[in-house]
Amino acid sequence: MGFRFRRSARLGPLRFNFSKGGLSSISVGGRGASFNIPVNRSGGPRTTVGLPGTGLSWSVEHAPDRPAAILAGPAAGLPNSRRLRPGQLDALKQSLLGVLRQELFSPGSTGEQLWVHSLVSRLLADGSLSARTTGLLALIETPEAMEAYVLRSQGQDDAKRRAQRCITAVQEATRLAAGRGWLA
Repeated sequence: MGFRFRRSARLGPLRFNFSKGGLSSISVGGRGASFNIPVNRSGGPRTTVGLPGTGLSWSVEHAPDRPAAILAGPAAGLPNSRRLRPGQLDALKQSLLGVLRQELFSPGSTGEQLWVHSLVSRLLADGSLSARTTGLLALIETPEAMEAYVLRSQGQDDAKRRAQRCITAVQEATRLAAGRGWLA
């Protein structure tokens, strides 16, 4: 018979969960509804409610006591995918705006020329653009328009999608303005 290590133990209504490093969390509840409090692991307390036997459950992580860092990088590598805790979405939006301004509209860049010489507005006034292109360029017509568009995002993936659309809009505006001879 082999040696076995039990990874959890019950004491009344509490379940103590262990990992290699010792006690990792304490759970209360059982099948159908539980509340898990981390002791020696990252993340915040988690509530889980499910329908036993169906495989269906719903889980929500509550805000931890300690804040986590938000990563920021170049526009080509927007912050990597990871679950955000409540309150971090606003920081991510600001981080994305900072990256967009730094990478696309820095002094002397083509993006800055688009705003300084109102080239996006000139392109929008030109009636020959498709509705899709017009909608895309309207996102970056002014710094305020771009900021409002990114700040309206409803989640992490939505914020990153909107930032990527701003990058695509700058690329399209640059291509169109260069094709008309407006950029040097």
